[in-house]
Amino acid sequence: MDKPYRLHYAPDNASLIIRLALEEMQQPYETVLVDRAARAHHSPAYLALNPNGLVPVLETPQGAIFETGAILLWLTEQHGQLAPAPGHAERGDFLKWLFFVSNTLHPALRMLFYPDAYAGADPVAQSALTTHMRGETARHLQKLDDLAGQGRSWFSADSPCVLDFYVACALRWIALYPQKGVAQLAVSNWPRLEAMVARLETCAAVRAGIDAEGLGPRPFTAPDYPNPPEGSPI
Repeated sequence: MDKPYRLHYAPDNASLIIRLALEEMQQPYETVLVDRAARAHHSPAYLALNPNGLVPVLETPQGAIFETGAILLWLTEQHGQLAPAPGHAERGDFLKWLFFVSNTLHPALRMLFYPDAYAGADPVAQSALTTHMRGETARHLQKLDDLAGQGRSWFSADSPCVLDFYVACALRWIALYPQKGVAQLAVSNWPRLEAMVARLETCAAVRAGIDAEGLGPRPFTAPDYPNPPEGSPI
């Protein structure tokens, strides 16, 4: 690699969270497009980096890392930015909410967006799962909206942290990608989160993400489908 990091990405996928973190940290990186339309994430070369066939992968001098939460945690520890440091009094609180978003909210989105992958071909079962997961997702976001009002230094503060970027991207996807006929969950339902993502839209890292992935001028507060210069989000 010419630069210390190589991000394997697809537009408007979970790799966007990693891109924003790298930009905010001002860490040099290069990108490799994963063409999802051509199922490149299931190619032997990609599976050698991530046997689960999911985006993203971050190649580092210490090897390839997959899983969004793991990559974010590793980056914060490597560079001492965008999260309380190990040993800090707030480290435990930060970790539990990072893992809540990674292990609870993010999987809920996958079930909301791809009910057939979890409920099978039966449309009744798919509809039941979608209804349930929409309610679960709303409850998860309410917990995060409450958290945003608690004055934490590592979430919804004056300076972005990795959890801010993760939640902002989740809010964007919730507004855009549920299956046809499913009522979307607008960010305006959670006013503290809405204020947080409005602040993020003005930061240089997000502007770089907008340019790189064609996200539109207000990717979180007024999201629209991406028009990326290369690749497809699907």
